[in-house]
Amino acid sequence: MSTQNEPRSDLVAAPSRLPKRELALFAALLVVVLGVYAVMGGAYSTRMLVEAACYAILALGLTIQWGYAGQFNAGVMGFVALGGFSAMLFSVPVNEAFWASELPGELGLALLYLVAAVLVVVGATRLDRLGLPKRWRTLIAVVVAVLLYLVVMSELRSVTEEIHSRVDFVGGLGLPAWTGWIVGGALAGGMGYFIGKICLGLRSDYLAIATLGIAEIIKAFLKNSEWLTRGTATVSPLPWPTPGPAELGFTLARALYLSLTAVIIAAIFFLLHRAYHAPWGRMIRAIRDNEISSAAMGKDINRRRLEIFVLGCILMGIGGGVLGSFNSLFDPQGYLPLNHTFLVLVMVILGGPGNNLGTIFGAVAVYIIWIMSEPLALFLMHFAADIGQAWFGWDSPGNLDSRALQARVFVIGLLITLVLRFAPKGLLPEKVKYHD
Repeated sequence: MSTQNEPRSDLVAAPSRLPKRELALFAALLVVVLGVYAVMGGAYSTRMLVEAACYAILALGLTIQWGYAGQFNAGVMGFVALGGFSAMLFSVPVNEAFWASELPGELGLALLYLVAAVLVVVGATRLDRLGLPKRWRTLIAVVVAVLLYLVVMSELRSVTEEIHSRVDFVGGLGLPAWTGWIVGGALAGGMGYFIGKICLGLRSDYLAIATLGIAEIIKAFLKNSEWLTRGTATVSPLPWPTPGPAELGFTLARALYLSLTAVIIAAIFFLLHRAYHAPWGRMIRAIRDNEISSAAMGKDINRRRLEIFVLGCILMGIGGGVLGSFNSLFDPQGYLPLNHTFLVLVMVILGGPGNNLGTIFGAVAVYIIWIMSEPLALFLMHFAADIGQAWFGWDSPGNLDSRALQARVFVIGLLITLVLRFAPKGLLPEKVKYHD
């Protein structure tokens, strides 16, 4: 008969072992990267790795929301767009024509009206504290909000139309690009806080629908605010925080930018690793696995869920800023759910939700597959067309390029199907350690 002092065998820590699966997967990934370099050249391959690194930051933001806390965010695109917008606004040179006119004062006054209107509406929602019945409070708040919206939007629209017609758009602040990345993270985090206060009480499927809709609203706002973002006219070029191709050449400049993104990823990975294994991380996972028992133990469920949602949005904003600066272009129409939400989701699924190292692996692997599927499909199509023409006299189709581009979607769909069938927890699943 066992005694109380005997250790329980099911809780004893397993002996440390060599991470064979991790080493094998990353070694295979390295071979693929070297093969791409050999076939496509240094400039093309380095650009691909930089973009993959930017997507790794986005995927880390999603994996802590979905993997750590079970929050399905289908609006990644919106937070990426906010990061790209912030990078543009802070790094683009100052528009002297705008600041030399009376338009900044008029715009500031209109924005002051907007802030005052928000404060009045918030005050109207608190009228029940003065003894007013709640139904009358709600009615008054709605009427006041509608009236003030019409007045303020009319004033703001007249100013913004004047800005667009006279000076094109407000321009930027002429600051280093990294300041836009930081502010982009803060802006995305602030938007995530607003969304979380409203939507985190919803079920996971409703949360996905809500975040998807809000992402489309953000995109529509940036697209139609021509006075602020130039809309469909785009803003280019966006400065880099490192010397650009004009100074160092494409390959070396992109390699330097890649080094910077690698440092950012290493810092984020270190902080997330410490947080995951800290009491805070264990509490977040406990809430994810059993919310009722966590609440019974006195944990503030809503506060912790909001914390993790905001933290993930901050990383998405930073990643969006880094990606926008590297592309040297801000185009609101270029933010697509397929590229900036679904692709990030596939990265997390392949790597393993909740596993930071697996998420980085998944981001790089999926992005390489996404990029290289087009030239590989084009090569195979030309090869098949040449054989058909030589052997059977078939006419070669004239739209092979567009068909090869569509192969990306097919390959990613096939990839996610295989992963969900044979590795539903990802290639590097989350490892939860239990302590005695």
